Amino acid sequence: MFDKDKWDEILEALTANTFRTILTAFGVFWGIFILVILLAAGNGLENGVKQGFAGMATNTMFMWTQGTSKPYKGLPKIRQFSFQNSDVPALKEKFPDLLYVSPRNQLGGHNGVNNVVRGTKTAAFDVYGDYPEYVKQESMDIVKGRFVNYQDIKSSRKVAVIGQGVIDGLYEKAEEVIGTYIKVNGVNFMIVGIYKSKSNNNGNAEERQKNVFVPFTAFQQAFNFGDKVGWMAITANDDASITELKPKILEYMKSRHSISPDDERAIGNFDLYAEFSKILGLFSILRFIAYFVGTLVLLSGVIGISNIMLIVVKERTKEIGIRRALGATPAAIRSQILLEAIFLTISAGMLGIAGATGILILINKILDSMPSEGTMFANPSVDLPVVFFALIILVGSGLLAGLIPAQTAIKVKPVDALRTE
Repeated sequence: MFDKDKWDEILEALTANTFRTILTAFGVFWGIFILVILLAAGNGLENGVKQGFAGMATNTMFMWTQGTSKPYKGLPKIRQFSFQNSDVPALKEKFPDLLYVSPRNQLGGHNGVNNVVRGTKTAAFDVYGDYPEYVKQESMDIVKGRFVNYQDIKSSRKVAVIGQGVIDGLYEKAEEVIGTYIKVNGVNFMIVGIYKSKSNNNGNAEERQKNVFVPFTAFQQAFNFGDKVGWMAITANDDASITELKPKILEYMKSRHSISPDDERAIGNFDLYAEFSKILGLFSILRFIAYFVGTLVLLSGVIGISNIMLIVVKERTKEIGIRRALGATPAAIRSQILLEAIFLTISAGMLGIAGATGILILINKILDSMPSEGTMFANPSVDLPVVFFALIILVGSGLLAGLIPAQTAIKVKPVDALRTE
């Protein structure tokens, strides 16, 4: 391995026909280049999607009422009903694995346009009545002031937390926001906090900045919602799956509101954890495809090197015969051919890794110069263990590429080799 003469011989053999050597090495270069780029692209897409879920409690489901579709216990087939405040503590008591049960009410959105007024300015924004826990379930940062707290809930304080989109619509540039008032449906709310949504999910990051959050109790009182709960955001503990708890939760809520257990329409739900798991499963498939395609391309390059090495062995038949006649052992001949194949494979592979790394650095610089909001692609990169794995593949590929030519070389008889013209 550390014999200078041997390496001089290897370099001389590979540079004897430079153009052929370059074409041979290109197959391995391209295979490892494609493998790294595909893996990095998959990671970039995964990072972008996870960035869209950043700060969001993914082990969460949402639940709302839709009206019954089956008669039950003497009640009519078509019947409207609503969740109530008492459902919240009942769920917490029934299911101790639930971390947060956040009742929510909403003005605007699917419930119609809602006007928010400040002085002479009017704009339409969604207004939500929430509990303090919701800030831990939603992907948002409080950039100034605070979110609603339990003292707000207890006293039904008319305070509000708004996003930058609301500020842009109702305030002058650089105007102080905290401590001012906005009017929602004729009711004044004092601004106590400013939030910023961290989520890029579904590409609606800008729209997520246009919400108004007020205490749940103040919302019910100010807008005559009484005991009504529009919908709930329910998060399970880390050691429990909301997907597994969901059927039991729906069954329990149906029993509390006298709904047929077979009525699939009465309670709508969205399982965020199930959807998130599907996305993670998709990325696992993409990684498998990247490895599969990259390995096939790399294998084709290895086959090319093996074929060329067979040609090289045939061209060097007389040389091998002379070496055998002078006392070279089969092991020495074999190691010479294997080292040539491994050296060529690793050299081409390392150039492929370097080339892919350069491309990824360029792509990351371009992405860094672009706004992150709304993008579904971020930081395409390959982990260091993957690079080591690629190096192991290269060493194995070099051995594979040189094995058949090496065995062919040691089968050459000195007398027959010397007779070859």
